[in-house]
Amino acid sequence: MKTADFDFDLPEDRIALRPAEPRDSARLLVVKDGDLADHVISDLPDFLRPGDALVFNDTRVIPARLSGVRERPNPGVGGADGDTLTVEVEATLHHRDAPDVWSAFMKPGKRIKPGDRIRFGHVSDAACDLGRLDATVAAKHDDGLITLKFDLTGPALDDAIRDVGVMPLPPYIAAKRPEDDRDRSDYQTVFAEHDGSVAAPTAGLHFTPRLLDAIRARGVATHAVTLHVGAGTFLPVKADDTAEHKMHSEWGEVSPETAAALNAVHAAGGRIVCVGTTSLRLLESATTPEGEIRPFHGDTAIFITPGYAFRAVDVLMTNFHLPKSTLFMLVAAFAGLDTMKAAYAHAIADGYRFYSYGDGSLLHRAPLT
Repeated sequence: MKTADFDFDLPEDRIALRPAEPRDSARLLVVKDGDLADHVISDLPDFLRPGDALVFNDTRVIPARLSGVRERPNPGVGGADGDTLTVEVEATLHHRDAPDVWSAFMKPGKRIKPGDRIRFGHVSDAACDLGRLDATVAAKHDDGLITLKFDLTGPALDDAIRDVGVMPLPPYIAAKRPEDDRDRSDYQTVFAEHDGSVAAPTAGLHFTPRLLDAIRARGVATHAVTLHVGAGTFLPVKADDTAEHKMHSEWGEVSPETAAALNAVHAAGGRIVCVGTTSLRLLESATTPEGEIRPFHGDTAIFITPGYAFRAVDVLMTNFHLPKSTLFMLVAAFAGLDTMKAAYAHAIADGYRFYSYGDGSLLHRAPLT
């Protein structure tokens, strides 16, 4: 399909810069069989059935945006031998490749070369190592990723990233205001348990302990999977044809216990309701063509567009996504492109708030035609 098929006009004032308070007071657009109904997130239990299973992503966002300087010896042209050339740089971590290695997107990427030394954090006092994190550029790849090998490893690297990094707000929010202390809690779900994401599974941001209690009282089971969301989720689709777009991989895990429980839900006639596109993508990656959910541990780069035959997920709760994004393509595959275009037009006209801190939708899977 053409990427242009997934375009739509979104007024700038529809982009939410802060979440609703309380979280479950955000709006919820229920989409089923082409019909649209306006509700609020706290109404969600009314649309669930006893015996259903709610699946959420328990990843925790890390402060994955790092600022620093690139250091490179001056070869002597235009300066004395022994001088160091420095350039301010910014890295957004994407995928952990080893205990001391991350792949990242960097700016200005064109000025980064293998062998460069990068000094992140507070670098004004070279005699003090506190608040500083050093890395070497190990490789530069055609897909825009840069491999960073850090001087620290394992938990020590995790601690240093927490010290020098900031929360990686999506670019459509970061362009309008700086990150602040409030985002440290706002941009984290109540499910967050396992460090590793560089973007929040944003549908989960709507949940509160009160809402979870109401869901469980309805007779709905809750289950966790883990998908560490990468920075690639913010990248635009540059190809004119969706078949030419390459997804960046993300690491995920579905435990044997969760896989068995979800298979039992389907066997008993219940529905699997995913909170967010991240949990949906992971479950679909873990499911056989016959519909059996299997334990999963590893990377997935699944790219879902219209025509995909869903194997595991029956209902999807998700936020409103960017035009021409892989996530809008996914929801169009799930509920139907014409239906989603109508749903987004309704949401825009009716003042719904879009993107990470915005309102939500509850989508029922359309039959594959």
